Amino acid sequence: MRPSLRWVHWLPLRLSLALGTLALVMACGWGPSKAAVWCSAPSANVEVLMSDAETAGQQIDNAFEGAVDWINTSGPIRFRDLRGKVVLLDFWTYCCINCHHILPDLERLEKKYGDSLVVIGVHTAKFDAEKDTGNIRKKVREYRIAHPVINDANQAIWGRFGVRSWPTLVLIDADGKYQGYVSGEGHYDLLDKAVGKFVEEARTKGVLNETPLYFGAEKDRPSSAPLLFPGKVLADAKTNRLIVSDTGHNRIIVCDLEGRAQDVIGNGAAGHADGPFEKAMFNRQQGVCLVGEVLYVADVENHMIRAVNLEKKTVTTVAGTGRQGNLRKGGGEGLKTPLNSPWDIAPLPGSSSLVVAMAGPHQLWRFDPVKGQIFHYAGSGMENSSDGNLDQSAFAQPSGLAGDGREVFVADSEASAIRVVHPNDGRVGTVVGTHDLPQGQSLFAFGDQDGKYTNARLQHCLGLAYADGVLYVADTYNSKIKECDPKAKVIRALAGTGREGSVDGPADEAKFDQPGGLSVAGKVLYVADTNNHAIRTINLETKEVSTLNISGVGAPTPPKKAPSFANAKVIKQGPTKVDPGGSKLRIDVAVALPEGFKVNPEAPMICRIEAPKGLMESPVFARIDPPAASFALDVDLAKDSEPGDKFDLKVSMSLFLCKEGGDGYCEVRNFVCEVPIHFEAGAAENAELRFSGSK
Repeated sequence: MRPSLRWVHWLPLRLSLALGTLALVMACGWGPSKAAVWCSAPSANVEVLMSDAETAGQQIDNAFEGAVDWINTSGPIRFRDLRGKVVLLDFWTYCCINCHHILPDLERLEKKYGDSLVVIGVHTAKFDAEKDTGNIRKKVREYRIAHPVINDANQAIWGRFGVRSWPTLVLIDADGKYQGYVSGEGHYDLLDKAVGKFVEEARTKGVLNETPLYFGAEKDRPSSAPLLFPGKVLADAKTNRLIVSDTGHNRIIVCDLEGRAQDVIGNGAAGHADGPFEKAMFNRQQGVCLVGEVLYVADVENHMIRAVNLEKKTVTTVAGTGRQGNLRKGGGEGLKTPLNSPWDIAPLPGSSSLVVAMAGPHQLWRFDPVKGQIFHYAGSGMENSSDGNLDQSAFAQPSGLAGDGREVFVADSEASAIRVVHPNDGRVGTVVGTHDLPQGQSLFAFGDQDGKYTNARLQHCLGLAYADGVLYVADTYNSKIKECDPKAKVIRALAGTGREGSVDGPADEAKFDQPGGLSVAGKVLYVADTNNHAIRTINLETKEVSTLNISGVGAPTPPKKAPSFANAKVIKQGPTKVDPGGSKLRIDVAVALPEGFKVNPEAPMICRIEAPKGLMESPVFARIDPPAASFALDVDLAKDSEPGDKFDLKVSMSLFLCKEGGDGYCEVRNFVCEVPIHFEAGAAENAELRFSGSK
């Protein structure tokens, strides 16, 4: 019997039914034909897991049946092979800002509970484009998700667990029994208590499996190209500058309009640090806005607005506290007001202020750079698409902004609509796409249809640019660029076939891959072609598409991490005699693998070699490439070896062992081999380490 969540039962951390029900209503909005609940706001003060009374404690054996594909693994994972570990299923879809918000919580849980907990992402698509495994794979890499992810395109797993909202988290104990769920964001404390409880119960019963597992994450793939998932772009004809938000690399690149790099802002590491360009840090920043020689940046994952002084070459924070906020009214001093996923930033006509697309609370905010203050500007905070005055209107994850000097246009991504704000009369309208439908229905009115006003259909549009009376639209999930007459409220395709790819040439034959940002300089439209890791150009006169060569800059060098050999099995080997051979020592290593296992040929295999100071000044790290159960190590000694010399050698290594049948994960086996080396004339030329790779 599959779990059905129609009847609610509280497990095992109980509060009142009224509190839990209220929290669910506050957090979620109903979707139409898919009978889905769209969760948008944090559910404050929830201290319960919800579960079907009939299925609480039910054994789950077929949890992953119906999976279309797996990502971050080498193949499918059988649910029974995770027995002994607490399992947390994260039902998400990659367009969803609230699903983004819980990723740091999941990472915290994974770090805290280590090898006792396995998180599995279950990606159940909202938009058609999100059903494609290739598209999900790119977003898994872009969002730096390390745990396995299932493509549940057919909603098989979603239906099995009776899920009705994004995000929903389902908890299964170490015995493989269903224990409950929670929907929406903001539940770290609850999940921490629940996971901790089930880990300790399993440890007490002696059934906890703490064997380290290795899955192989998309985020660990090396990047050599200058750009990685660029989100937004700003072209400034007056200064001959092209500013690229190199989102995946956590930095901003300043080029000329021909793509020749002039400056790099940020060191490439994800984090928050003010200071000179080479030391500053961002975290998946998106939109940028140039005011004189100051560049304002929507720093999404840091929940901040940053200011880049292009003359002084410094970065400062001007709004946000570094923590996600949940304000929907008010505001105040910029540096004391918590923000919520600012995605884009643009001038607010008729003022010296800037308007911020605050994707998290589905609103627009207003930032005054002179006074250093930030306040709510438009949108009720209800995730919907409804027109009206500034306070009563509603947006759905606004993600792109553009202005014509009088009005502000908004790419309302989850409503797949283009909205317009009229600052003079304080009202919000709709240019193309549906609006003013019952709550939630407009969130599912998407497609690819040119035409007028409410008949037109887009699919999760993210970027806008305005020039010469034309509004250009990055119709992101349709992989097209469209042009709109905002006065006539008519939209039509400009470039792209609607199929993902990277093809230059005539606009109607060109291909893009989920472009996210646009900007116009002269007669050229610049496109941040996000999933192609490129900037594309469209000549608005000839309608030719080209790929811009970004020169003079490469990918940032990732920081080196010392390998960890935690909980290693220590193997002590008897003295090994070696013939003196100068200042080099060759070590032959052979590991007897347990039956039915093989070394993962794609997982990194690192060894650390240590010897007393004087023989080796510091430990030496060696990468075994390709990974193998038998290999040789050449060690440089600080002095020539002589007969009679003795020293203790220590070799640490990690083996990633996979089952021959091809499960989608590997078991990590760490070993420390200690062996005394005795140099004697006439002995073997090489030292040998031979041991079993079993636990």
